[in-house]
Amino acid sequence: MKTIDLSIATVRDLNQALHDQAHTVEDREWVVTHSNGKHNLAVGVNQAVSIDIQGHAGYYCAGMNQKASITVHGNAGVGCAENMMSGYVRIKGSASQAAGATAHGGLLVIEGDAGARCGISMKGIDIVVGGSIGHMSCFMGQAGRLVVCGDAGDALGDSLYETHIYVKGSVASLGSDCIEKEMRAEHLEELQVLLNRAGFEHKAADFKRYGSARQLYNFKVDNASAY
Repeated sequence: MKTIDLSIATVRDLNQALHDQAHTVEDREWVVTHSNGKHNLAVGVNQAVSIDIQGHAGYYCAGMNQKASITVHGNAGVGCAENMMSGYVRIKGSASQAAGATAHGGLLVIEGDAGARCGISMKGIDIVVGGSIGHMSCFMGQAGRLVVCGDAGDALGDSLYETHIYVKGSVASLGSDCIEKEMRAEHLEELQVLLNRAGFEHKAADFKRYGSARQLYNFKVDNASAY
C-alpha cells in the first residue's frame, strides 16, 4: 500500500506518481491523507488501482478516470468524475455541481446529495445518488443511467436524448422534452442491478422513470422557443 501525505507532498506529486503507473503498476492500493479539499486529486488515472482519499476533495476530483476505483471519504467539489471513461468513483459525502459531467462510462456513486447539473451531457456513465440532486440535472443527457434516491430539482432532463432517469422522490419540474415514462419489467431489472451495485437497499418498484419525448431530435421552427 502506497501512502501520499498531502501535508508534505503536492497534488502534482500525487498525480505524477499515479501516472507513472501507466507502464508498470507497482502499487495497486493508494491512500491519500490530508486532502483538505485540494483540487484536481487523482485526475487522469488510467490503471486499475484503488485510491482512498481520506478527507474532502475540491474541484474535478477523479476527472477523466479510466479503470481506477476511487473513494472520497468526505465531500467533493465541482465536477467530480467529469469526463470519466471507466472505473468506479464513490463519494461518501455530498458532491457539488456538475458531478459526472460529460462522462462516457464507469459508475459514480454519491452517498449524499449532488448539486445542480448532476450528469450534464452524460454520455454513458451510470450515476447513483443516495440523496437529492439540484436543478438542470441531466441536461442534454445522451446515454447512461441517472438514479436519484431522493428528490430532483427544477428542469430535470432538459433536452435529453436516450439517458434513463430514475427518481424515487419528487421532481420539482421536468425540462423541455422530458416526460414520465412507463416502468416496464426490463427497467425494474436494470434499476435494481444499479441499486445493488451502488450498495443501496432501495426497491426499484418505488421509483419512477423519466426519459425523452423525442420531439427535439430534429429542429422544428414551431419549437424554436424550446431549444
